[in-house]
Amino acid sequence: MATATTLSPADAEKLNNLKSAVAGLNQISENEKSGFINLVGRYLSGEAQHIDWSKIQTPTDEVVVPYDKLAPLSEDPAETKKLLDKLVVLKLNGGLGTTMGCTGPKSVIEVRNGLTFLDLIVKQIEALNAKFGCSVPLLLMNSFNTHDDTLKIVEKYVNSNIDIHTFNQSQYPRLVTEDFAPLPCKGNSGKDGWYPPGHGDVFPSLMNSGKLDALLAKGKEYVFVANSDNLGAIVDLKILNHLILNKNEYCMEVTPKTLADVKGGTLISYEGKVQLLEIAQVPDEHVNEFKSIEKFKIFNTNNLWVNLSAIKRLVEADALKMEIIPNPKEVDGVKVLQLETAAGAAIKFFDRAIGANVPRSRFLPVKATSDLLLVQSDLYTLTDEGYVIRNPARSNPSNPSIELGPEFKKVANFLGRFKSIPSIIDLDSLKVTGDVWFGSGVTLKGKVTVAAKSGVKLEIPDGAVIANKDINGPEDI
Repeated sequence: MATATTLSPADAEKLNNLKSAVAGLNQISENEKSGFINLVGRYLSGEAQHIDWSKIQTPTDEVVVPYDKLAPLSEDPAETKKLLDKLVVLKLNGGLGTTMGCTGPKSVIEVRNGLTFLDLIVKQIEALNAKFGCSVPLLLMNSFNTHDDTLKIVEKYVNSNIDIHTFNQSQYPRLVTEDFAPLPCKGNSGKDGWYPPGHGDVFPSLMNSGKLDALLAKGKEYVFVANSDNLGAIVDLKILNHLILNKNEYCMEVTPKTLADVKGGTLISYEGKVQLLEIAQVPDEHVNEFKSIEKFKIFNTNNLWVNLSAIKRLVEADALKMEIIPNPKEVDGVKVLQLETAAGAAIKFFDRAIGANVPRSRFLPVKATSDLLLVQSDLYTLTDEGYVIRNPARSNPSNPSIELGPEFKKVANFLGRFKSIPSIIDLDSLKVTGDVWFGSGVTLKGKVTVAAKSGVKLEIPDGAVIANKDINGPEDI
């Protein structure tokens, strides 16, 4: 913990005042209070590590292992069961669907065939448990924003063959920038006064909730952590097997960057350790180099495999001091600060930590309706076991780039504007602007732009085939 000696007298006073104020916040636990004060203390002491650019090295294949170099798997189902019996799947479920115009947890947005992210996750684990006679549990880390809704939602899986556990990540008070007081002490006692401090919080929260000890008691050894909106984050026994054989306490799945991923964090070797380098840590004069696909070829998918005993050891030693990400916000005109950490940044604290350079198929996040268009189209199929698989009929390894205007931003509007999802198996790029409506059975190929003139409704007729065209009105179709 940052001690008062590392702080200037002014900052030490700030922290003491904050401590007194936070002590009176009855909405949160003692663990949350001390975790928060600890975080703020670290932030004030300015312990942020400054990256010496000249010391950055590209990780070798020993540190970031190519997927096809992972240890081979046994074909014996009994061996597979042994592996699965050591595994826990944890989905980060703290996010709301607000950016896509949905209320409640993002994981209850319907992805395909009326099934939500959560339905697909449950189906996948059910299939594993049934096939191998094992009991892989599913953990959902909620935030105070998603907790109540998620509890109601998981009731529908009560008859499934999975143990589903939910726990909450920490709830920290937002800091008023001007005087460093907790926002809830300023009369803002609603949800707006609080924030969940990023997914780096998964490790202490797992411990504080009692879930970690319970899992260890059941003989579980590894947790597979992933974002609930990444449809590609499925259990991969090849990775798990490799980690157990090589006693790797932590593995981050990375995948080759495309031009769409230039801002993603990357793995570097630094002073003999593998660590995550995020764009926010990069000095201005090196940002373009960071974004180049030549020097930094991979990025973090946020699919993480972590040894449970190691988490316990490091949390108990208070050793997980990940880089702090300051996130300034405004609430009702008041400037506030929320301090966050990321789970990927913990890689440098674990022994024998590695990256695994995995196929792009393990990274299929749905962040916007343009992503929904991809996964609901003929570019993907859905298996009975809940896996979203890319259609082999598409020869181009990368997905089409899709830009939809603000009229399509909310899921309901997006669904309303497509009578059916177009065929896009031969599409390279699509850009849609204005008041555009798509009929059913439309096929899009090559480069297509559809731009309705201001104030004019543009309808693409049923069955239209549009290849390499710019469409500005019905006459262009």
